[in-house]
Amino acid sequence: MLDVTGPAARPDTDEEFDVDLFVIGGGSGGVRAARIAAGHGARVQLAEEYRVGGTCVIRGCVPKKLMVYAGRFAEEFEDAAGFGWTVPEPRFDWNAMRVRRDAEVTRLEAIYDTNLMRAGVDVEPQRAVIEGPHAVRLVRSGKRVRARHILIATGGHPVMRPDVPGMDLAISSNEVFELETRPDRILVVGGGYIAVEFAGIFANLGSRTTLLHRGERLLTGFDDEIRDGLAEAYGRRMDLRLGRSLSRLARGPGGIVATLDDGATIEADQVLVATGRTPNVAGLGLDTVGIDLDGAGAIPVDAFSRTCVPSIYAVGDVTNRANLTPIAIREGHAFADSVFGGKPWSVDHGLIPTAVFSTPEIGTVGLTEAEARARCGALDVYRSCFRPMKATLSGREERMLMKVIVDADTDRVVGVHILGHDAGEMIQAVGIAVTMGATKADFDRTIAVHPTAGEELVTMRVPAVTKRPEGVG
Repeated sequence: MLDVTGPAARPDTDEEFDVDLFVIGGGSGGVRAARIAAGHGARVQLAEEYRVGGTCVIRGCVPKKLMVYAGRFAEEFEDAAGFGWTVPEPRFDWNAMRVRRDAEVTRLEAIYDTNLMRAGVDVEPQRAVIEGPHAVRLVRSGKRVRARHILIATGGHPVMRPDVPGMDLAISSNEVFELETRPDRILVVGGGYIAVEFAGIFANLGSRTTLLHRGERLLTGFDDEIRDGLAEAYGRRMDLRLGRSLSRLARGPGGIVATLDDGATIEADQVLVATGRTPNVAGLGLDTVGIDLDGAGAIPVDAFSRTCVPSIYAVGDVTNRANLTPIAIREGHAFADSVFGGKPWSVDHGLIPTAVFSTPEIGTVGLTEAEARARCGALDVYRSCFRPMKATLSGREERMLMKVIVDADTDRVVGVHILGHDAGEMIQAVGIAVTMGATKADFDRTIAVHPTAGEELVTMRVPAVTKRPEGVG
C-alpha cells in the first residue's frame, strides 16, 4: 500500500523538514515531478549541476531532431526538380545551423527555468548528494537540506564500448553537439537508435558515413522486417558494416584509422561511438542509505517508483525501465500525484509508442511479429509495402512498409510498425487506438483519408501471414 504523505495528509511537523520534496536532477522527469508536486502544495527544491532540461533538451532529442530536419532538406531540394522546380545548387552551412540550433536549446532551457520558478520550485544550480533517508547535501555550498521525500532523477550518460586501444580519439553523443565543423568522413559505431539517427544525419548532410555494428541487424528489439528495410535503405545512403566490431583506433597521417576485427581499416575525420548509456549514479550517496544497484547499474524501484528506502524515489533513465523522455515525464507526474496529490497511479510500461528519426523514419507500437508469434495462439499479420506518392514524380528509390499485427482469437491489434516518411507522426495517432484496445474491425470501419500513406493502415484486408495452433484450420 502506497504511503501517501502529501500536504493534505502529513502531520503538523513541518519544522522537522526544510522541504517536502528534494529533487536531484533537472531533466524531463525531475522537472515534471517538481512542478506537479509544487502544484499540489508541496515545498519543493531541485538541484541540477549542469543545465536544466536534461539530456533531451540540452544534448539529446531536441537538438538531434533539429539536425534531422537539417539533413532532410538535401532530399527536398533534389526532389523538387521532379515537380517542376529549378533549384540552384544548394550549399549547407554547418555553423549557421549550429548557432540557430544552440539558440533554440538555450531558449527552451530558459522556459524550463521559468516554469519551475512560476511553480514555486527553488532551483539550486549545483550538485546534490544523499546523506540519509531525509538528508541531502548541496556540494558547492555545503548546505544540508532536510527533506520529507527525495526523488532521484539524474538520468544516464553515454558509455564508450568496446574499451579498445585509442578510444580517447572518439567522441560520444554528448560531444557531437560541440563539433565546430561537419566532418567530411565519419565513422559511427553502434546499432541502436542513437547511432542510427546520427549516421542518417551525417549522411544526409553530406558526410561520407560508415555505420559499424557488431550485430547482423540494426535496432535490437524492433520488428525484423522494419530492421531489414532500414538496413536496405541505409546501404544505399552510406557504408553499412554489419557483423563487424571495432578493434582499435589510431591517429594516422590523414585522420583517425579504425581497425576492425576482420583486419579491415576505415579512415575517418571523426569517430562517434554510440554503443549504449548507463545510469548516472556515481557519487550520489546511495550506499549511505543502503540502496544497491541492479545488474545494469540502475536503481531498483517498485511500480510507484519507490526504492527500498520508503522516503526515496527514482524516475527516468536512472531506473533503466524504459529509457525514453515521455516515460520519464509520466513517471515523474505519477510520483507527484501519488505522493503529494492523494491520487496514486503508476505508469504502464507495457505499451509504448516510439519513433526512430532515421531516414527513412520508423514508428512502432506494441508487439513485434516475433513477440506476437510467441504470445498469441492465433495470429494474422497484415503487410503493405509500396512506393509513396511523392516518389512517383521525384523518381527517388523509396519504399514504405506498414505492418498491422492482430491477435486472431480476439481480433485485437497488438502491434503496428511503420517504416517511411512521417512514421513518427502516424504512430502517435495509431498509438491511441492500440492503447484503447482497438480491433482489426475498428481499423477496417475507419474511413480512409485519400490520398495519404496512412490510409494503408485501414485498407489492408487480406493477411500476408497467418498462424494457427496445430490442428486448428
